[in-house]
Amino acid sequence: MNCLLEGMDAISFILKNGEAWLQYATKINILKENKENLAELRLQALSDSKIRAYLDDITNYHSILVSNHKNPDLPIHKLLFLLDIGFDTDVPEIQTAVDRILEHKDSRGVYQSLTNIPKHFGGSGEDIFGWCLCDAPLLLFALLKAGIDYEKHIKQGVDYLVDFYRISGFPCTVSQEFGKFRGPGRKDDCCPYASLIMLKLLSAIPEYRETEIAENTAMGLLSLWENSLERHPYMFYMGTDFRKLKAPAMWYDIVSVMDVLSRFESIKSDARFLEMASIIMSKQDNNGLFTPEAVFQKFKGWDFGQKKNPSPYLTYLCYQILGRIAL
Repeated sequence: MNCLLEGMDAISFILKNGEAWLQYATKINILKENKENLAELRLQALSDSKIRAYLDDITNYHSILVSNHKNPDLPIHKLLFLLDIGFDTDVPEIQTAVDRILEHKDSRGVYQSLTNIPKHFGGSGEDIFGWCLCDAPLLLFALLKAGIDYEKHIKQGVDYLVDFYRISGFPCTVSQEFGKFRGPGRKDDCCPYASLIMLKLLSAIPEYRETEIAENTAMGLLSLWENSLERHPYMFYMGTDFRKLKAPAMWYDIVSVMDVLSRFESIKSDARFLEMASIIMSKQDNNGLFTPEAVFQKFKGWDFGQKKNPSPYLTYLCYQILGRIAL
């Protein structure tokens, strides 16, 4: 069974139709070319107006309250996008963003975001630094991607968050600064999104990647898929909207979940995992390309911010996912 139709044609399409930043990402992350040989393309990518806007936005890292983790304007999502496409801390704006994250760490080693939890939700009603398990793992993941020293700056926070693990994932949890706040669900349920981004974090750490904690968390997500008609803890559904192709991989949908699950060898033969992969594969056109079926409205102007034509970036994302499976 071939998991990619016309794979090289898809790459050619990306390189021909993708903007400079996506060409750069493709050459680094798929074709495994040396960054040193891509200096000119890198400069073109950094000159792109949308990339420049992202770089400007992340320099004032704590300028936006984290009140909706799905908000594409949050600096953490923009920073991770830039890191994922191949930029690093030799870009001054990325180094500045990393420095801003490092400035706010609690005594347990967990990095904090600026949030305002209203009093009627159990918070103080004031702008205050703290963390939720639906944002803190992404900050630690970004620091890992940026090459920050693991033992010195990251390990303590990871170990602390891992201690919240339950049988099949991670609960809705917040730091003491946020009082009694928790999401709209049963207290005993694991939060699907917190579990997903914790799993993403663990996938990047050798000492955790192959542990039972990681495997069981992945199995917990697959169980939600298997029982998607009956189970949707904290109002995270795996229904019709979940199955629509959407980019970037920043929330809770089939592309985002498969982007994380495909990083774990131990589950690649699981029938539920293969079913999700087959759904993505079925959405390829005759040239092996992918067209968005849903969009974040704030991505208007990006190639994945429309639903009429194949998207070079969405094709790139799906190619990476399916390429890890090697069916």
